[in-house]
Amino acid sequence: MNYDFSKKVAVVTGASRGIGRGIAIDFARNGANIIGVYVDSKKTYDEVKQEIGELGVEVEFIQADVSNEDDVNDLRRKTFDAFGDVDFVVNNAGIHHHIKSWDLSLEDWNRVITTNLTSQFLVSRAFIPAMQKRKFGRMVNISSCVAYSGTDHEVHYAASKSGTISLTKSLALELAPFNINVNAISPGYIHSDMCTFDSKEQELEIIKTIPKGRIGVPPDIGKMVSFLCSDGADYITGQMFHVNGGLIMP
Repeated sequence: MNYDFSKKVAVVTGASRGIGRGIAIDFARNGANIIGVYVDSKKTYDEVKQEIGELGVEVEFIQADVSNEDDVNDLRRKTFDAFGDVDFVVNNAGIHHHIKSWDLSLEDWNRVITTNLTSQFLVSRAFIPAMQKRKFGRMVNISSCVAYSGTDHEVHYAASKSGTISLTKSLALELAPFNINVNAISPGYIHSDMCTFDSKEQELEIIKTIPKGRIGVPPDIGKMVSFLCSDGADYITGQMFHVNGGLIMP
C-alpha cells in the first residue's frame, strides 16, 4: 500500500541496517524525508543513504548514541536545522546479548536496558514538544515478541522490550490530547544482524514453529510502521502490533 508522506520528516534510530533500514526505505518510498540515526562510526551507512536518496527524497544520517542525553539533544538540534520539523519518530535502535541470568553482570544489564529502553524515552522526550506545538505526531517503538513469551537466554533484553510496551501505553495516554499517536511493534524472527542462525538446519527448525512458514524480512516491519504513521491509522494509539508470522498470538 502506498501513502502520501511528501514533505513529512521521519526520524529513524538504528537506520543503517536491518529493521531500521527497512523502515527508513519504506518511509522514503512513500515520499518522507529521512533522518537516519546510527551509532557505530566504523560501519558505513553510505549504501542505505544512496538507496534512500535514489527514491527522490532528502536524507541525512546523524551519528548519535541515543542512550546518551547530550547526543539526543544534539540529534534534535541537527534534525531541526536540516528540516525544520519532525512528523514521525521511530525508536528502533537496540542491542541484544545471549547470556544466562546467573552469568549476567550489572554492567551488561544496564547496557541493554539503557540502549533499548532509556533511549526510547530520551528520543521521544526530545521531539514531543515540537509535536505538541503542531498538534500532530506519530511515534512507533520497536519491542519484541520475547516481551510476551520470555526468553531463556536474554533476561535483560526481554525486560527492556517489556518496558517498551509500558512506555508506549503511557506516552499514548499522555499525548492523545495533542493528536500524537504512539504505538509499538513486536517483531518475531526477522532476517537482520541481530537475528542469525548457527546453521541452515537451525533456521529450518525455527521455521517449523512459524505458521507462515518463513523468517520475516525488514520490509515486513517497514510496511507496518508506514501504516501506523498514515491517515488510515489516525484512530489507533497505545496498541501493540505483532509482526511475527503467527509465531505468538497473545
